[in-house]
Amino acid sequence: MTPPLAPVGWSRWLVPPAALSVHLSIGQAYAWSVFKPPLESALGLSGTQSALPFQLGIVMLGLSAAFGGTLVERNGPRWAMTVALICFSSGFLLSALGAATEQFWLIVLGYGFVGGIGLGIGYISPVSTLIKWFPDRPGMATGIAIMGFGGGALIASPWSAQMLESFGSTSDGIAKAFLVHGLVYAVFMLLGVLLIRVPRPDAAPKAKPAPESALITTAQVSAKSAVRTPQFWLLWIVLCMNVTAGIGILEKAAPMITDFFADTDTPVSVSAAAGFVALLSAANMAGRIGWSSTSDVIGRKNTYRLYLGVGALMYLLIAQFGDASKPLFIICALVILSFYGGGFATVPAYLKDLFGTYQVGAIHGRLLTAWSAAGVLGPLIVNRVADSQEEAGKSGPGLYGLSLTIMIGLLVVGFVANELVRPVHPRHHRPADTAASANIPAPANPADANAEANAPAPVNTAATKPESSPEEPKEAR
Repeated sequence: MTPPLAPVGWSRWLVPPAALSVHLSIGQAYAWSVFKPPLESALGLSGTQSALPFQLGIVMLGLSAAFGGTLVERNGPRWAMTVALICFSSGFLLSALGAATEQFWLIVLGYGFVGGIGLGIGYISPVSTLIKWFPDRPGMATGIAIMGFGGGALIASPWSAQMLESFGSTSDGIAKAFLVHGLVYAVFMLLGVLLIRVPRPDAAPKAKPAPESALITTAQVSAKSAVRTPQFWLLWIVLCMNVTAGIGILEKAAPMITDFFADTDTPVSVSAAAGFVALLSAANMAGRIGWSSTSDVIGRKNTYRLYLGVGALMYLLIAQFGDASKPLFIICALVILSFYGGGFATVPAYLKDLFGTYQVGAIHGRLLTAWSAAGVLGPLIVNRVADSQEEAGKSGPGLYGLSLTIMIGLLVVGFVANELVRPVHPRHHRPADTAASANIPAPANPADANAEANAPAPVNTAATKPESSPEEPKEAR
């Protein structure tokens, strides 16, 4: 399944559409709520039960990205996209069988477990290849692809709703909708499988001089070594805090804006709250390409200073003045959600700056466990605090004051972690001779080129001895 080397004259701008075909498909996960009410009605489920397929899918996304990242790097993007296609589409087909037979456990197994593996492998499948094609603009390149994941729901949500309206909201209608999803997404993702190419060593442009050059390395760090560095865990904290802050608003957006203005002269209607959710989704998607492209100009560390520092300020404004001005509340929420999306899209380029391109996809996969943690932490904070405040007799903005304060504190923690990021110590770098092997000139025979591109690099045991050296400058720790 090794993708062919790009022929001479191949346009690198054909690679982002290949990545988008996968990310727009798996982005359907954000539209799961469309299926919740019909499933609850058809199968007699509670709200908690109907959320299980989505929750398991997000957990499996993080786990499969973490444990499958090295396989993605070893076998290449075409293999990864094929695995994602098979798992994601099979998940829908199993769910269709579960709906048709009214066996909810099959829906959980299909959409949650099998489909969740497709989510994780598909999410990281194009990252390394995009960075190699766009070393001059890695933030923009990964932002284009990851924007697709954020925008997938904008397509899937109305499409799924229309199918349920046409087929009916019975178990048979849900089964037909799942079946169509599985088949159509298989065809759409196949376009990415067929289109993806890897660059020849001399095909991609050279990286441009970038800001914050102290953090940008030309050395290579393996995934195994990366997780042993403080830089990896500092970025884990940064991503987790940023995602927690964003998903806290995203998960409870409609009831939150309704509660904030319930006792004012301009209450928010149900339709207006739904429009607010759509605006947040658009901000999420726009932030992925906008802020990640900006990071190519101002640097990754400065961009995360914006996400975390300005994000904390936005939460403070909502907490203090949110119920006094509807435009202020909406603008602050849109900025926070743009930072949420931008954080996802910028982190692969940040990893590339610190650890090189050798196994950046595998490193990215391991880092996505921060997403799994944040996916539990953010909604838990907002919902648990709101429930406790309601039991205490509070209402309106009072339901969210404490949780907003907690979010500000988490963003401050993330800001401090970002400030502590320093260049990776050379003891974690791969030896020069093995690092150079990642850029072996392409042989005349394309088949040999593919073989060499996937061959494990030789290990120079003599050169690896310094890795155990106890001498390490304090600023690099």
